[in-house]
Amino acid sequence: MIINATKRQYNLKLLFSIILVTSCSLFANGQNEEEEDEDQEIKYGGFKKELLFSGGTVNLSFFNGATVLGASPQLGYSITKWLDAGIIIGYTYSSQRDNAENKFRQTIIGPGAFARIFPVNFLFISAQYERNFIKQKFIYPNGGSDINNLNVSSMLLGAGYSSGREGRNTPYYYISVSVDVLNRRNSPYTDRLNTLLPVINAGFNIPLFQGKQNRD
Repeated sequence: MIINATKRQYNLKLLFSIILVTSCSLFANGQNEEEEDEDQEIKYGGFKKELLFSGGTVNLSFFNGATVLGASPQLGYSITKWLDAGIIIGYTYSSQRDNAENKFRQTIIGPGAFARIFPVNFLFISAQYERNFIKQKFIYPNGGSDINNLNVSSMLLGAGYSSGREGRNTPYYYISVSVDVLNRRNSPYTDRLNTLLPVINAGFNIPLFQGKQNRD
């Protein structure tokens, strides 16, 4: 167990290092481009409602007597050609019945914030912080029940692929794979043995207030 924990900590540190180095490199490149073109800096300066976007993901699953329903709407801003960021709120309801007729129901509400860094238009690195508020209810065949109320923070780090992105704030679909690097007890992204589970998300990005703006 100690060896596995050490390996897990090493892998998380390595993942953090890769993301940090990549982010710094991209930021430096973005700064150089803006310094080379003063008009570009003016163009990117100030808040523009045309750079707001919405979207999110939907989750519907039915398997082995279990039902999972979820949605994660988001509101974001296209900060630069290579950086999108915003806020998100996730909602997930799940229910399951075992062979002994015990029932388990769980509701998760997870407000948070996210960022996507695009080294190229079709690939991105993602980071998403969530504060998950969890309500669990166990219902027994004799009519008794137990209720647990929990809350836990998660930090999802990963990478993904986008289709149709053509620069700053354009519509696109995406799919990503990430893990909860905080790996805290009761995280919705770990199993009963506290083992990290891959989180696969597929969603869409829809620009708002486009009007007659000139897209970059």
